[in-house]
Amino acid sequence: MKSNIQWFPGHMAKAIRQFEENIKLVDIVFELVDARIPYTSINPEVKRISRDKPRLMILTKADLADPVMTKKWIEYFKSQGIRAIAIDSKVNGVRKKIENISEGILKDYLESQSNKGYDRKALKAICVGVPNVGKSTLLNQLVSKRSAQVGNRPGVTKGQQWLTSNGKLVLLDTPGILWPKFQSQEIAEKLSLTGAIRESSFHSDDVALFALDFFKQNHREELKNRYHLTDVDFELSNPDLLLKITANLGMRDDYERASDRIINDVRKGKLGRYTLDFPDKISVGEE
Repeated sequence: MKSNIQWFPGHMAKAIRQFEENIKLVDIVFELVDARIPYTSINPEVKRISRDKPRLMILTKADLADPVMTKKWIEYFKSQGIRAIAIDSKVNGVRKKIENISEGILKDYLESQSNKGYDRKALKAICVGVPNVGKSTLLNQLVSKRSAQVGNRPGVTKGQQWLTSNGKLVLLDTPGILWPKFQSQEIAEKLSLTGAIRESSFHSDDVALFALDFFKQNHREELKNRYHLTDVDFELSNPDLLLKITANLGMRDDYERASDRIINDVRKGKLGRYTLDFPDKISVGEE
């Protein structure tokens, strides 16, 4: 029996309230989603609170995602009327790219302000996304200095802070936000596997089994090479395959330790670039 993943501590309810209070202060919303789960990591609370506010969807960690799938997701969002870009926040040039796209999205607003005789001011943007989506890494790239705390775990950003980007953008950083109720445990498993949910909130073997099932179906060779498996091993059930990998890793019967290894390997890209979400598998009711 799988145990349900619990994910919504009280501080996230506070973060949602703060987002509601600050949305009126900004010109545009930078919604960050993980390129490995570009649909799963969309927070429905962001759409609800943003309402008609201009929005730029930023697919972070694109260096870890399947590049072919990333292109498909950019096209999908475009078909939904959402401007989206994929980035690796560690690469130079990200700031200028985001500034130019933001100005394009807000072109009518900027022209209106100019026609009214207002001086050009820096655009105000709020950065929001699930925990560990890479907001702080992106913000440090945008402001060209280490102003935001960075960490490869959810919950690094504790409060909200305003940052200035080269005079063109003023950015409001926010803590990572999840939503109170997921539609399925699969959503929770994807968020757990990619690092949006704290390890203390789930059982590592449940998430490792989810990962094994995905990689068996979609990246078998990577799984085979990483854990010294044979074709015959893939005929095993997922729990037995986990035990086989545990033995191959020299961990005897410590499958929990092996589960942690698998999760970390997946997060670090040791099994190759991957995308857990598929645009052609979204049902009409989910859009």
